[in-house]
Amino acid sequence: MRPDLFQAPDYYLLDDLLSNEHKLIRDTARAWVKKEVSPIIEDFAQRAEFPKQLIPGLAEIGGFGPYIPTEYGGAGLDQISYGLIMQEIERGDSGIRSTSSVQSSLVMYPIWKYGNEEQRMKYLPKLATGEYIGCFGLTEPDHGSNPGGMLTNFKDMGDHYLLNGAKMWISNAPFADIAVVWAKNEEGRIHGLIVERGMEGFTTPETHNKWSLRASATGELIFDNVKVPKANLLPNKSGLGAPLGCLDSARYGIAWGAIGAAMDCYDTALRYSKERIQFDKPIGATQLQQKKLAEMITEITKAQLLTWRLGVLRDEGRATSAQISMAKRNNVAMALDIARDARQMLGGMGITGEYSIMRHMMNLESVVTYEGTHDIHLLITGMDVTGFPAFK
Repeated sequence: MRPDLFQAPDYYLLDDLLSNEHKLIRDTARAWVKKEVSPIIEDFAQRAEFPKQLIPGLAEIGGFGPYIPTEYGGAGLDQISYGLIMQEIERGDSGIRSTSSVQSSLVMYPIWKYGNEEQRMKYLPKLATGEYIGCFGLTEPDHGSNPGGMLTNFKDMGDHYLLNGAKMWISNAPFADIAVVWAKNEEGRIHGLIVERGMEGFTTPETHNKWSLRASATGELIFDNVKVPKANLLPNKSGLGAPLGCLDSARYGIAWGAIGAAMDCYDTALRYSKERIQFDKPIGATQLQQKKLAEMITEITKAQLLTWRLGVLRDEGRATSAQISMAKRNNVAMALDIARDARQMLGGMGITGEYSIMRHMMNLESVVTYEGTHDIHLLITGMDVTGFPAFK
């Protein structure tokens, strides 16, 4: 593994839009990634293993629920701070950022927003420190883009609920301590339930043979007559809008995170273009390679402006779900295009683990699909501007 010489591009001087606190938070996360993630990530990706030793460090840099209020163990930061942390973590690896995103937006967020005070105090402080790791159960084997068709269900048994069903493609599932699971009650209404590891009938088999997100642990959630205490039902919101609200937060973080992956690919290709000599000159002196680099930095800059503005709107409580969908779709597609062009610039070296590009490219093939596919986000924007839902 080469030393991490990453230098973040800031072509439009966007640092001027950030507060000193923002820059300190970002730079702290960046330094941690350079020290703790970069030296080990290629090895763990090759072995398809999640580096659990990173969990305490993720907590220390605010990777777990940074916007959660301090009384529940969070850092009480704003949305731009959250985005910057996700950007830096994904610059290291999308799989590590997935662990952070799931913990923050899909586990801590619903407990904070939809849970009661007892649930918040019981779970959030331990999730913030990484003592507990959580996962989010929405996607099912036969219901991905149509989560409302879920079959997982629970019945009221008097002193407890009886949960049955299965969830698939669940990040953190193999080692999660708790799962926020979405299931239908006997009337068909969707509710969130907190399921704890150790409950009888609850298993989390790991998903193997992945070519993407290899340093992230993925699995299933299986519920076979699981007795869930009634105190574990999230009481403050039900219906499909509840899990979709969590996905808004996660998609927002992904929009920032994808920029990190793109910046790493761009920075690697730029440095390589100055070092690699062909036909007696650096390849960076040729028109075709300059075209690639110029387009990369242009697209990164556009994405940076998009997410910064979205962060401002989130902090003001004015960002819409459709705006978040646009940023997620645009930025992930942008990062994937940059990864592919950067890989070509490095030629054969681009497919090796000596450089990060091919790992980013494979990871982004999952990121472009999860938390709403590229096509579904396109249709969300289409519905927003026309008023016609084309996916129903």
